[in-house]
Amino acid sequence: QVDVVESGGGLVQAGGSLRLSCAASGRAFSRNIMAWFRQTPGKEREFVAAISRSGGISYADSVKGRFTISRDNAKNTVYLQMNSLSPEDTAVYACAAGSPVTSYIGPSDYDYWGQGTQVTVSS
Repeated sequence: QVDVVESGGGLVQAGGSLRLSCAASGRAFSRNIMAWFRQTPGKEREFVAAISRSGGISYADSVKGRFTISRDNAKNTVYLQMNSLSPEDTAVYACAAGSPVTSYIGPSDYDYWGQGTQVTVSS
């Protein structure tokens, strides 16, 4: 049983776009929050975007206006549309599910994680 699986990563030129998909199991998708995080070697895992079961959405300031998170409840799938990509967006992007109590931007509050998908943006 695989609970979270990401796909859609790849190599793209600066200014380009990618769409990531996160297919989740029923038990993972039933969590209150589905979120995307990213991590680069030498850096802490960084919150990117989150969406709640009720449709509430939040973005990190660094991606606001460029990235769009959405969910398809019939498919138990979350998407991250990434536009106007820059080399600073290069990272492993991971999808997570959880029910944060105090903060939705902290990785420790999520209990389901995907393996991550690599996004590389060239200049």
